Amino acid sequence: MKRFDSDRNRAVAIWLFACAALVFAMVVVGGITRLSGSGLSITEWKPLIGALPPMNAADWADAFARYKAIPQYTQVNAGMSLAEFQGIFWWEWSHRLLGRLVGVAFAVPFAIFLVLGWIPRRLIWRCGLLLGLGGLQGLIGWWMVSSGLVDRVDVAPERLTIHLGLALLLFMGLVWTGLEARAGFHNSRPPVGWSRAAALLLAAVFFQCLLGGLVAGGKAGFVYTDWPLMNGAILAPVDWSKGALAFLHDQALIQFDHRIWAYGLLVAGTAYAVLVWRGRLVDGLGASAYVVAGTLWLQAALGIATLMHGVPLWLGALHQAGAVVVLCAATVNLWLVRRSQARIFTSGWRPKGL
Repeated sequence: MKRFDSDRNRAVAIWLFACAALVFAMVVVGGITRLSGSGLSITEWKPLIGALPPMNAADWADAFARYKAIPQYTQVNAGMSLAEFQGIFWWEWSHRLLGRLVGVAFAVPFAIFLVLGWIPRRLIWRCGLLLGLGGLQGLIGWWMVSSGLVDRVDVAPERLTIHLGLALLLFMGLVWTGLEARAGFHNSRPPVGWSRAAALLLAAVFFQCLLGGLVAGGKAGFVYTDWPLMNGAILAPVDWSKGALAFLHDQALIQFDHRIWAYGLLVAGTAYAVLVWRGRLVDGLGASAYVVAGTLWLQAALGIATLMHGVPLWLGALHQAGAVVVLCAATVNLWLVRRSQARIFTSGWRPKGL
């Protein structure tokens, strides 16, 4: 069989982008699972046979009985009917099914492309690392769920944030590697200032997503739903008796951190776009910077609307999807900057410092 020795491959790029789209869908469904209170409806982790849902009345009764044994049912959903349980069960089952689908959609083509020799050699280790991260994500997901089965009525916010963060790292890795597979190797020396600025912007977006995970895990979006103040104050009262854990568990503080970081991110993203405009960059860098700034402003407006409406399911899911869109835009922007040459500057002006 003929082996391809090209440093780029369109089929491999399409495969990676398709896997990124599946991870995007999984993040959104995960958000809906959280908002609907469905995440603890399946109290077992069976990676293989768990792919099958209850097939008959006896299976449903058994699954419902296991759910009735955890604190969430006894303290929050006591008296829930079987039909209501099935409503939350299907969201969690769909989320786990998507996770399995992502694994198959990545692992099977990966093996085939390796045999065919289609994957550029410099990307093989990256794809192997992405496969490992996907497997780790399954373990982290169960570790998260298990935190809510004994002493809590929901999952631990920090575990949910780690689960979300790993999914977003996987998403960024898929997008970046897909771009590499599509474009091929390019020995570029990007201007240091622009590269650092784009990297810092991406890091800031990722950190904001993690803060959003803490808000989601701590249900902080359901309190202090006025804006721009918090119950008439800049910062609502914080229970500092928790010590440093207040930054992870106190609803007022984690919502405040999410708000403040969003303001800073808006300023940074807008300033970055203005600097790009002043620098008159070519090679698509200007457009990518403007897209990042535009998505940041749209996401901020969506976040405010979501908060002030009490986080309805559809707005909460849309806000989570928007976060991934912003992250994607910032990832593509950094990739474009790092592959650029110094000649991309059509004027002599360049950013200093950074």
